[in-house]
Amino acid sequence: MEEIYFLTFREAKIILLSRGEVRVNLDLRKTNRSHVVLVREDKVVFPDGSEVEKDILKRIAKDENTVYFLSKGQLYKAAIAADGFYKLVPTIPPTIEINGIRMHRTKDTNPLKDTRSKVEAVNPREGEFVLDTCMGLGYTAIESAKRGAYVITIEKDPNVIELARLNPWSREVFTSQNIQLIQGDAFEVIKRFNDKSFDVIIHDPPRFSLAGHLYSEEFYAELFRVLKPKGRLFHYVGNPGKKYRKKDLQRGVMERLRKVGFKGVKRVEEALGVVALKP
Repeated sequence: MEEIYFLTFREAKIILLSRGEVRVNLDLRKTNRSHVVLVREDKVVFPDGSEVEKDILKRIAKDENTVYFLSKGQLYKAAIAADGFYKLVPTIPPTIEINGIRMHRTKDTNPLKDTRSKVEAVNPREGEFVLDTCMGLGYTAIESAKRGAYVITIEKDPNVIELARLNPWSREVFTSQNIQLIQGDAFEVIKRFNDKSFDVIIHDPPRFSLAGHLYSEEFYAELFRVLKPKGRLFHYVGNPGKKYRKKDLQRGVMERLRKVGFKGVKRVEEALGVVALKP
């Protein structure tokens, strides 16, 4: 199996400060494993013999917002230019940025802490069935599966799935026997599930302006239908527009959840979301 080496501004700086042999982590700090890299006068030699000029490493060292990777002797950005611009951002663990919008909270936290706050709001347990409506990089699905739950995760965007396949931190999405990935729009995919199929739902949709249908009463009714009695829902909302336009999106979400039958609807401030129960 081909090994891919990942580089960010951190590794580039370490290498440029070194001479001769230096050990660096090349999997975005997913593990503590390190590789020996040879630092020569004008280039750097990686374990598979691939060479990267120091001038290129100097440019990477100045780029704190992009992940690079070395594959089959070629250096690439972990980015996709499609209908929009998608890239991995070198937070630890990485997040995805789509047209300048980051998928996870990164201010005063990191994507792993952000994920755990959402998962802990509904606390999936061993043997439970979890619906993760919007996979992204799969951190929510992975964290739930680590607790022994069986997870069905949905992702609409093939570009996001491609970056998840590249990201070392997302590997368990594609290897865990407890995770099943469905590509599609959650608004349509959810209609395939039987009534009372899931113990837990984690709904972490894109912002309202990009996916308003996933905040609709119609979709919430489907969430209610597929959830088992006494099942738990966490819905990430964030606070878009609240500070500047006096809007409270969470309040509207809570009202619509109650309208379709959810009880115990309340805010979870540390996760910037809402929890609800099915009676």
